[in-house]
Amino acid sequence: MLTDKMTTDAEPIIYEIYNGDFIQGLIRGDIDRDSVIHYLQADALYLDEFAKIYAMLIAKTGSREMIKYLLGQMEFVFDGESGAHDTLAQAVGMPYEEIIESGEWFPSADHYIKHMYYNVYARGNIAFTLSAMAPCPYVYRRIAGLAMENNDFEEDHPYREWFEFYNNDMDATVGVMFDIIDNESQMMTEEVAVLRKNFMESAEHELRFFNMAATKERWMEVGVNA
Repeated sequence: MLTDKMTTDAEPIIYEIYNGDFIQGLIRGDIDRDSVIHYLQADALYLDEFAKIYAMLIAKTGSREMIKYLLGQMEFVFDGESGAHDTLAQAVGMPYEEIIESGEWFPSADHYIKHMYYNVYARGNIAFTLSAMAPCPYVYRRIAGLAMENNDFEEDHPYREWFEFYNNDMDATVGVMFDIIDNESQMMTEEVAVLRKNFMESAEHELRFFNMAATKERWMEVGVNA
């Protein structure tokens, strides 16, 4: 299957994310508080747009089952992931809503979401957009799985529930996305390369997103952060 090849190709990026400063800081429990805040400010905006992309895909399918899936994913993004965000907010001692009031489109997050929007607008087949979206839940599931396999988290570990959430709640999302990509790819020829490229680019965007939070990335241009 195509997604088997995609995930195999993405493994070096997965391990780079896992061994990076942000995830290892969460695992140790000593991550810089401002990095967590930076991540939440960026991810809240990102997830809002992620849900809007799901909504746009509804117009590209005539399948009732697919529409129900997309609506369910929108609900999960808006409500389901709030628990994971709340875990991080509690760990840094701030109300989540207060943290995200000052959210910004930092450079890496900005580039990432535009990659997805390009596929929505440029291509009719939803498999292209899903190939750009799928690395998000896949990377989180994979990273959380590695963390749970390789570490013994104490019950009072401040970030244990964040890893547990993504280790337990992403299978259905990833499974449906991968099934669609695999099924649609069987009717393609040279366009399969676009699906693979989309997936690998988004995997790298995930790496950049976590590094963005670790380094507290900002725009350099005067006035952008005013």
